[in-house]
Amino acid sequence: MIRSMTGYGRGEALLNGRRLTVQVRAVNNRFLDCAVKLPRDCLFAEDAVRAQVSRTISRGKVDVFFTIDETESEAPGVTVNEPLARAYLDALRRLKALGEKGEADGPVSPAVLAQFPNVLTVEKKQEDAQTLQADILTVLSLALEDFEAMRRREGERLAADILGRAQAVEDCVEQIERRSPQTVEEHRAKLEEKLRQLLQSVQPDEARLLTEAAIFAEKTAVDEETVRLRSHLIQLRELLNRGGATGRKLDFLIQEFNREANTIGSKCSDLEISRLVVDMKAEIEKIREQVQNIE
Repeated sequence: MIRSMTGYGRGEALLNGRRLTVQVRAVNNRFLDCAVKLPRDCLFAEDAVRAQVSRTISRGKVDVFFTIDETESEAPGVTVNEPLARAYLDALRRLKALGEKGEADGPVSPAVLAQFPNVLTVEKKQEDAQTLQADILTVLSLALEDFEAMRRREGERLAADILGRAQAVEDCVEQIERRSPQTVEEHRAKLEEKLRQLLQSVQPDEARLLTEAAIFAEKTAVDEETVRLRSHLIQLRELLNRGGATGRKLDFLIQEFNREANTIGSKCSDLEISRLVVDMKAEIEKIREQVQNIE
């Protein structure tokens, strides 16, 4: 099954007291271009995230956004540096003793002591980097599953559209194959009529007519091109049925479609065949546009 290069996926889970959310989105690009946005404390996991993305996605401009909410994790501890607090308290008392008489006296407020540097220390639980990275990759897997499901659905729509247009191209090829021999016979009849008008009562040389018709047929023959187009159509359907990352192969194949169609157009001066070539090239161009969206 083919996949679109564009897509969006989201994953969310509560793991080890942290709520992790991941969003993955991608647009068309010739190669894989992955941008990862992690919280600063989690930058160590960036290479692992890129590696996991590359195992799932082969082409496209991919953005991966992480948010980590630790409100449900274990609350950090607060410690009091009692020796330092006593030292501050003694210093305040000495300062008070040096003050003028009549100044208000009383106990020093804990709120005052808490404002001094290093009296209170917040001790956050040391993170286990390996566990955190594993959690990040677990939620990333959920987002990539959602992302892949969307890409497959879009890929099905692309494949259906391409197959429908491929059938239109094949219909044009069939009509060209039926029309091409008729153009040779019509050319021979026109040539014979012109010779009759020029020579009037003299019978035209049948051998010369056959020679001229053969030369015209050789110049305007499109058998090779239509055979190659049919072969390309078979390859196109096989690639679509095979699925996977086939976008580049399909892109190259469509170039071959255009080459054969252009050759047929340059060989034929018949108006009906020219019209069929125009219709065929219009369908090929629409296929090319859709192929640009395939991974």
